[in-house]
Amino acid sequence: MLAANIDDYRIRARRRLPRMFFDYLDGGSFGEVTLRRNRSDFDAITIEQRILRDVAVRDHEATFLGRNWSAPLMLAPLGFCGMFSHRGEIKAARAAERAGIPFCLSTMSITGLAEVAGAVSERPIFQSYVFRDRDLSLEMLDTAQRLGAPTLVLTVDANVSGIRERDTRNGFRTATRLGPRALADLALHPRWCLQMAPGGVPQLGNIAGRKDYGHGVMAQASRLSAQIDPSLTWKDVAWLRQQWKGRLVVKGILSVPDAREAVMAGADAIVVSNHGGRQLDGACSSLASLPPIVKAIEGEAEILLDSGIRRGSDVFKALALGADAVLLGRAYAYGLAADGERGVAGVIRLIRSELDITMALSGVHSLAELRADGPSILRHNFAS
Repeated sequence: MLAANIDDYRIRARRRLPRMFFDYLDGGSFGEVTLRRNRSDFDAITIEQRILRDVAVRDHEATFLGRNWSAPLMLAPLGFCGMFSHRGEIKAARAAERAGIPFCLSTMSITGLAEVAGAVSERPIFQSYVFRDRDLSLEMLDTAQRLGAPTLVLTVDANVSGIRERDTRNGFRTATRLGPRALADLALHPRWCLQMAPGGVPQLGNIAGRKDYGHGVMAQASRLSAQIDPSLTWKDVAWLRQQWKGRLVVKGILSVPDAREAVMAGADAIVVSNHGGRQLDGACSSLASLPPIVKAIEGEAEILLDSGIRRGSDVFKALALGADAVLLGRAYAYGLAADGERGVAGVIRLIRSELDITMALSGVHSLAELRADGPSILRHNFAS
């Protein structure tokens, strides 16, 4: 397919996916105010055009999470990614590897870490939670370390799940099996059903085979989500830091006090994130939260950002405000749903190309220069 931008991939994804899976991917919590704000705050920033500078050669390479990458991009952990395309996690990991950027696998993935790690030479980053059953947490960490995951992303903003009204209407994750409405929806998407059929009954790959979590993705997701510990505190993050030997990234930070707590707990990096507008509706956009956090902890931990990235110019703005890199979530999932591995590769290519053009037209030839000159290049008026 010929896609000019991420929205083209979104339109194709909407056509291909059953409604419950598209709405799960596309929607936010409650009235989706924060979901919209994530985009409107990017749009509120203007970039100063600077001309007649030598930008014949532009350098997009970025260093974060302990190594050099071809671009300041990372594919974010997405639950149920394998429901957007058969073996979707492997397709995304391969596209990321070919593009020279990191891929992070969700605990809630359809394909388990062992299988994904075996399909690529670049070991995936692994995302997890702290569970009520600490033995389950340790088991997940041990598996990730044994399989060579270099970095653990600890999600800390989902210990109580936001109410996603689209999911409620579709009965998604509120039931342990599909109801008549969902089955009728599947019948309207025969191509998706045929694509998914070779995999049999979908399972959460990281807990498949465990009888105490049931059989089938809906039952497993319900039971595993119930295991996420709502009593989690920073002491638990410090405990997990002691258990994990690799790099630790704390994902879900929106305030200066929490950023400082993450650093004190031993985080090597944080992700400034509102979970894509899927948790606290009414929260600030990730972008608006970024500048004060950068001012408070720059140099003490790497600072990544997600939520709302749809353009290379969005990446430019986040880096200019102090982020070391950004995570792509919905953007790459739209590509995956639309066209599999080629779709993910196409999304990465689009974002990189737009970043390159934005750098050239603003007179910036490297990311180092962008970080240094960032505040003078942007003008903003955040709604949040």
